[in-house]
Order: sequence, then C-alpha cells, then structure tokens
Amino acid sequence: MSLGSNTESYPAFAHIRLRENPGKNLNQVFMWEENSKMATVDELEQYYVLCPMSVKDSYLVETVRTFKEKNEKGSIMIFTDTCKNCQLLSMILNEVGFNNVALHAMIRQKERLAALARFKSNVARILIATDVASRGLDIPSVELVINHTIPNIPKDYIHRVGRTARAGRGGMAISLITPHDIKLLHAIEEAINTKLKKYTIQDKEVMKIFTQVSVTKREAEIKLDETDFYEKKMINKRKNRILEEKDLDEEEEEEKEKEKEKLKKRKKKVKTRWLIQSEMK
Repeated sequence: MSLGSNTESYPAFAHIRLRENPGKNLNQVFMWEENSKMATVDELEQYYVLCPMSVKDSYLVETVRTFKEKNEKGSIMIFTDTCKNCQLLSMILNEVGFNNVALHAMIRQKERLAALARFKSNVARILIATDVASRGLDIPSVELVINHTIPNIPKDYIHRVGRTARAGRGGMAISLITPHDIKLLHAIEEAINTKLKKYTIQDKEVMKIFTQVSVTKREAEIKLDETDFYEKKMINKRKNRILEEKDLDEEEEEEKEKEKEKLKKRKKKVKTRWLIQSEMK
C-alpha cells in the first residue's frame, strides 16, 4: 500500500512512534503497510457449483432443495446482481414452494423493513437480495449464503459471505459459477487465499425441474411486465436523464418499444414450453 492510502491510521501510528522515540529525527519519513490479502473466517465452508448459464436458475432451486433436505429450518441468503433478477428469483422460488422475501432498491423502504423483519423472525427463512443487504444489516444467524451471480469484485464476495459464520458459529457459502465466471472465481480465491471446494448437485435432479423452472420464470417475467415494476424503473431512469439533460421523450419511446417486443417473445416462449410439457406428460 502506498504512503498515506490509509488516512486515519497514518497520523495515529506516527504520533505513537514519535512519542515513544522523542530522540528520533522528526524529518524521518514514517511508513506503514498493511497486509493486502483479504480474509474470510475459518468457520466458513466455501463451495462452488459449476453450471451452464441457461440452467443456472434450476441449479439454484436444486441447491436450495438439497440444503433444505438436511437443514429444514436453516436460514438462507441468496445474492444476485440486479433488482429485476432479485424479484424474478423471489417469484420463482415462491412458486415452486420455497417461501421467501426479497430485498432490493426498487422496493419501498417500508416494504424492505417488513421483509427484513419477516426474515429475522424466521417467518420466512429465505432472503433474496442485491448487494444492498451485503453489509450494514444486523442479521444474527444465517446458515447458508448462495451467490446466484458471482460479484465482479472480491471484496463484495467477502461482504456477502460475511453474512454467515458470524460470532464463532459455522456457516456455508455456495457460489453458482458459469464457464464465463472462471476468471472471477480465481480472482476471489487469490484474494481470500482459499480454494473453493466443489459442491455436488445431482444433474439428473436439475433436469427433472428444468422445464418447470423455465416456464415459471417466463410467467414471472410476464407478471412483472403487467405490474408497475418497469414503470418504477422508467421513473428512476427519467430522473437520471433529467440530470444528464438527455432527450427524454425519444428515449422513453424506444424503451417502450423494446419492452413490447420482449413481452411478445416471452409470451410465445411460455406457450411453447407449456406445449412441450403437455406432450411429455
């Protein structure tokens, strides 16, 4: 670390050193260096699940199911990258039988507090969140953290998995890794000086639920399109555009056309999935 990068520690340490050694030359440069390696606690078991991007949601459901088989009352935090994915995953898991609450920036503050209260009181034992919940929240007991989307920055990974294995208790973290995430995984392992172990998920079980999860996701996307979820997103974007002095009307029309096209494609895919599922029965 370069001199002065820790602005709080430098003056404090310098004062102590000068007070202990008054005879030292006051013009002598003081240097302090901290270990750049970031660490996770020894009580934390860290795993990865390698899976194709197209079936990652199915692997998530199966990972939750596998954990719940052995630890029915265990609390789980699932982290993902965007508000949309957070809401979709919440809807998917609720639909397939895993009661949960969601926590992200598109939810009003009052609803966030209510969701957090339900999780902390064990009314819902699964919390799905963006990085808004990775730090600063007082959640005393979480048995498992799942990274549905692995973060780009190792420090964010550490904050996420730091939600479990607290106060000397044990805990587990499982990260879903696609082939595109291998470099990110290696960067995290290097940063924490720990190799993640492979967590076994039965591929056959994943394929059994693949169609159900895929159809449920498409239906959830359509439901989001029919609510004011994207309307809130547009309001936030509008605020940003005003600040950036962009042409609002032109960009909003483009966004609306894009959403219409997406909705048509999703409805078509859902219909196709149901037809395939009916034929399989």
